[in-house]
Amino acid sequence: MSTRLLCLTSALALTAGIAQADTSFNRIASFPVVQNMAAGEDITRESSPEIIDATADGMTLVYTDSPLEALGLIDITDPANPAPKGNIALPGEPTSVTVIGTTAYVGVNTSKSYTQPSGLLKAFDIRTGTETGSCDLGGQPDSVAKSKDGAFLAVAIENERDEDLNDGLMPQMPAGNLVMINTADGGLDCASMKVIGLAGLAEIASDDPEPEYVSINGLGETVVTLQENNHLVVLSKDGMVLNHFSAGAVDLEGIDATDERGALIFTESQESRLREPDAVTWIDDTHFATANEGDYNGGSRGWTIFNKDGTVVYDSGTSFEHAIVQIGHYPDKRSDAKGVEPESVTFAEFGDTPYVFVGAERASVVGVYDVTDPTNPVLTQLLPSGVGPEGYAVIPERGLLVSANEKDLIEDKGARAHVMLYELQNGAPTYPHLTSEGADELIGWGALSGMVADEDGMIYAVNDSFYGFQPSIFKIDPSQTPARIVDVIRIHRQDGNPAQKLDLEGITLDGKGGFYVASEGRTDRVTPHAIYHVSKDGFIKAKKGEIGLPAELMAVERRFGFEGITKVGDTLWMAVQREWKDDPKNHVKLVSYNLETKEWGAVHYPKAEPDTGWVGLSEIVAHGDYVYVIERDNQHDFRAVTKKVYRIPMTEMQPAQLGGDLPIVQKELVRDLLPDLTSTGGYVLDKVEGLAITADGEGYIVTDNDGVDDASGETMFFSIGKMGQPEVN
Repeated sequence: MSTRLLCLTSALALTAGIAQADTSFNRIASFPVVQNMAAGEDITRESSPEIIDATADGMTLVYTDSPLEALGLIDITDPANPAPKGNIALPGEPTSVTVIGTTAYVGVNTSKSYTQPSGLLKAFDIRTGTETGSCDLGGQPDSVAKSKDGAFLAVAIENERDEDLNDGLMPQMPAGNLVMINTADGGLDCASMKVIGLAGLAEIASDDPEPEYVSINGLGETVVTLQENNHLVVLSKDGMVLNHFSAGAVDLEGIDATDERGALIFTESQESRLREPDAVTWIDDTHFATANEGDYNGGSRGWTIFNKDGTVVYDSGTSFEHAIVQIGHYPDKRSDAKGVEPESVTFAEFGDTPYVFVGAERASVVGVYDVTDPTNPVLTQLLPSGVGPEGYAVIPERGLLVSANEKDLIEDKGARAHVMLYELQNGAPTYPHLTSEGADELIGWGALSGMVADEDGMIYAVNDSFYGFQPSIFKIDPSQTPARIVDVIRIHRQDGNPAQKLDLEGITLDGKGGFYVASEGRTDRVTPHAIYHVSKDGFIKAKKGEIGLPAELMAVERRFGFEGITKVGDTLWMAVQREWKDDPKNHVKLVSYNLETKEWGAVHYPKAEPDTGWVGLSEIVAHGDYVYVIERDNQHDFRAVTKKVYRIPMTEMQPAQLGGDLPIVQKELVRDLLPDLTSTGGYVLDKVEGLAITADGEGYIVTDNDGVDDASGETMFFSIGKMGQPEVN
């Protein structure tokens, strides 16, 4: 049924809303860390930036790269154009890094097994790559933090458990601890090392503490999270325990707690959910913030501010996750676990404003909070990140925020891992492009594919098979900034049940208030190639509402079916994504179906020879004297070549009978989308899926975020202006 969204301007609907300010953090650059490999190295190897920091002058970034067992360096003298400075080899897996001046202090895991943990703390001069110190830590390090004056370091020795042993149940010895070590003239004073036991403090597995993360305030006090133990410990600069307390639990309402259902339904709850904090950061000498990622039994989907006396002064509850839902970044496949999974939290003052930055690992989002009042933080922005943000660096004197995004999808032919830079600028945020904020109920969305515009300037978009149990049509108002989802129509069968087993990739108007939608289909998943006639309130028409493909097409079909649909008079035109069995190389069908005569036909469209991977069509739209298509490859980031809009004269759209020779249409380039796809400082997204053209000729593009499954979740929705003269090839 149609859900009417009546309150389009309220910033308080379901969440605290996103405050508007005169300044905004905007992404200015993305650096693929694979570019730090030396000439001739195998760039198909996994590379992953995790924890990141900057030199004192703010000109060089230093990050840990666990798969490569290296420290990576990036020159950000010009932050909008980061440049590679190479890698420093390490004798094991780096787990954390902090920088004092030009010296990087890195924890290195050298463990032989879970029961024989070992590790080193090493110091390197970033200018020369020379090692300046090394201390045996006696266990497996996780987080490393520096004191404000640079005099000493705190290291969380986790000695992590084997999650495959006894279902990961604790205790699993040896226990973890905390190490403090003094620095010395750009090196390390190993003789000063203190090992501080943390056993006997937590209520959960008290004899097996697993310290996760550390932070040091201006008084030299260290706060350490015991994530699996759901506990927090505050120590003096001399290593004495000043206080310790449980991180506590929260009751979560209005969440999606069911996995693998292919639908976004936020009506469920989880009671007494342990926070199990991961990262921690001091805000001042009294308050610190935690990112409540969860591990074993918990994860509160949010973040918390504690007084060091153990009092909770603020908890985000579900508001952080709900704000993420509204911008399309909710990771549905994590619903039964930890949702958006806040993992990282960082603090810095930019000018007179204190900010906490909260990274949601699974949603690939950075939340920016003004914490002028620690009891009432204000969410000012949500920033798009690469896949799996893990660590942050703040360089307030240069107005810079940096995220290290650990997920390298090279094995899945996806996006490579990136470091991203954001700058505090005057003016409005450039992201998100699309939101459902302002609704009178929480509406989740994602995996947008086909689009169509109506006479009133509204745009309708469908979601694809990622949400196969909740096929939907979203009504978008593009006149607002960001564009707003102002209505959602759920597609149902006549019996009222959701129309499952649809793979919606195209939508067009039927001219009578309803729609025709194209389902791409996959016969190996019992999802038919088909066209559906849908009423304005979302019901598939009872009579002749489903149009199956004729035998001539089914005999040559492959799973790469209809990726768009448009209506010209009484004829529907559908774009087939890739070659079927009878198509010449680099030619795909534009298929026609006459609604009156029931006749099928087709023409051939000549697509580009792929540079890498494949090239196909992902949309078709008729407007004026032309039919417009999106032609794209399946490549991300610096490997992308083909992301283009072409047009075909309507006079060429003369279908021939199926089964015989098909006429080949001529195409003209209208727009190369690569500059648009990098205009917000991100890497090129692979799935340019939708095109809509309004009555006055303005074109809008949308990208498919893959339901935030091994994808950043980023959706770009933007105007490409009036569809005028074609570009020159």
